[in-house]
Amino acid sequence: MMDKHIEVIGIDHGWSNMKTVSSIFTTGVKEITTEPAFYDNVVESGGVFYKVGGKRLEVRDTKVENDNFYILTLASVAKELNRRGMRDGNVLLSVGLPLTRFGAEKQDFIRYLLRDKEACFRFEKVKYRIRIARVSVFPQCYAAVADRIRTLPERAVIVDIGSWTIDIMPIYQYYPNEPECTTIPQGLIRCMREINEECVRQIGQELDENIIQEVMAGGKGVLPQQYMEIIEGCLEKFAEKVLNMLKEHGYNLDVTPIIFVGGGATVMKLFGHTGSGNIQYIEDIRANAKGYEYLGRAYLLSNRKTVEAGIG
Repeated sequence: MMDKHIEVIGIDHGWSNMKTVSSIFTTGVKEITTEPAFYDNVVESGGVFYKVGGKRLEVRDTKVENDNFYILTLASVAKELNRRGMRDGNVLLSVGLPLTRFGAEKQDFIRYLLRDKEACFRFEKVKYRIRIARVSVFPQCYAAVADRIRTLPERAVIVDIGSWTIDIMPIYQYYPNEPECTTIPQGLIRCMREINEECVRQIGQELDENIIQEVMAGGKGVLPQQYMEIIEGCLEKFAEKVLNMLKEHGYNLDVTPIIFVGGGATVMKLFGHTGSGNIQYIEDIRANAKGYEYLGRAYLLSNRKTVEAGIG
């Protein structure tokens, strides 16, 4: 009799980083044309080897245009199963999309991740076999606060500053006010580009994005002062731009409860200079991944028979 246990795995497919509840790695994939000498972060699928992590992918219009995010998903699942002491299992993949693109992209994303109902692959030479019982898609930004939504003010604005987008999601009576939600493609990748453009203008050299991300996360590092001044100046401008966006959308920053989440929450805390008691920061960049897993578990609890039927 087939094992009906279902493992819920939340994955946040970011353009800068892949996140699960316990792992973060760069959204990078590179096919290796011959058998690799080292197997750290190597996925073997369909007889082809892929190195994940390293240099991040270039941003595209969607995440379903090629195999990259599928390979990154396999690596994410393997990392989570390995942590849980598993090599074989039924999986409910719990993932997310921006709320404003949710309806348009949801079915394509589900089809993309369900392309192989049963997937056999190797990660770091270890063999994994998974059966995908279901792909559940939830709104990012909302997921980041889903497990604590009842502790927030009845009216609040969640601002998810990710690598590519900024999601502004007003909450009313603990639910997103969808007509007022907006997604703006002005996230941290664009900010990092502007920092490097300024470095080239002033110094004639670029910085690796990982170095910039360390400063964004609150690290001072050992950068020369001239680089630090450029980075900090650009981050202050970025934070000011985000606050101005909120003002333009009609939010009074002095009184509106605002919760910053995502990779940019720390940037806003360090460089936003608001000092307002009505602003909160959820700085865990895995908050959406944890939220997807929380929502996926809740779905499974209510719909176990339907999900079990999906195992076949």
